[in-house]
Amino acid sequence: MAGPRPLALQDGADVVVEIRVQPRASRDELVARPEALALRLTAPPVEGAANLAACRFLAKLLDVPRSRVILDGGETSRTKRIRIRDARAADVQARLAAAAHGC
Repeated sequence: MAGPRPLALQDGADVVVEIRVQPRASRDELVARPEALALRLTAPPVEGAANLAACRFLAKLLDVPRSRVILDGGETSRTKRIRIRDARAADVQARLAAAAHGC
């Protein structure tokens, strides 16, 4: 039986994170759900506003420059693939887990 799915996967020098985005939420926050991480954003899903907000929120959360956080897939989907350039999966995973659990 497989263990829990990792939050972040190493891809060369980059880290890839799959995250579920909920636009038009009451506040910006990262929450842990059984099936995946969920990013609740106040931004609407119009003209890429939620995609931009997701990248900005994750850059701030991970304490990396915004230019290192890129939407890598799922532009029109609720499930996004985000690439963090020049990062370590263990570091990203630890920060995401801490933020999702309110630590």
